[in-house]
Amino acid sequence: MLLIPAIDLKDGKCVRLKQGRMEDDTVFSDDPVAVATHWVEQGARRLHLVDLNGAFAGEPVNGDIVKAIAQKHPDLPIQIGGGIRSPEIIQAYLDAGVQWVIIGTKAVNDPEFVRDMCKQFPGHIIVGLDAKDGKVATDGWANVSDVDVIDLARQFQDDGVSAIVYTDISRDGMLQGVNVEATLRLAESISIPVIASGGITNLEDVRNLCAVSKLGISGAITGRAIYEKTLDFAEGQALSDELISA
Repeated sequence: MLLIPAIDLKDGKCVRLKQGRMEDDTVFSDDPVAVATHWVEQGARRLHLVDLNGAFAGEPVNGDIVKAIAQKHPDLPIQIGGGIRSPEIIQAYLDAGVQWVIIGTKAVNDPEFVRDMCKQFPGHIIVGLDAKDGKVATDGWANVSDVDVIDLARQFQDDGVSAIVYTDISRDGMLQGVNVEATLRLAESISIPVIASGGITNLEDVRNLCAVSKLGISGAITGRAIYEKTLDFAEGQALSDELISA
């Protein structure tokens, strides 16, 4: 199971939000490219980038930074989310060297778009589903719908989506532990890999996810924990490798 460092971009800086609130951010660095390099040096095998401004604007805002990170580390798989709502945006990110784009709000509001993009860009589409109490949230988590996250995920599994990034927004950025039960419930309900996100705090969370990873959890995104050092990234990835190979 891959541990995937998150680099959340807001106003050109690397930040973390609490429960998706743009006004409740912590700035960790004003040099996101250097942050990316740091995680690569710590053994990261994939990066998770989010254009937070883009998620609210509905179009990329920090695209130049994403491109700079991809150019700095051309062999590193990168996934990017936030404001991806047209084929032109997807093409621009792929041209910049990004491996996967994550469709979030647009996937919920227009599922046909996901189907079309999977045909146009096969192997490069991930759907990001953010949920609170099992219900899907959209627009940078500003709105919680009455759509069940498992029902929606099932719609996408036959479209050619590479994975589902599942975020429990009640846990995200709170350092309260990952919601293993909800993540596992989703993974067991669909046939494509699930990447866990939200709440990973320490090595115990890594152990808990690894224990069920063979049931469909291929990775785990970690943010605040590795920035505030409640989780040592290199140690966490080494533990995951050890547990999975055991």
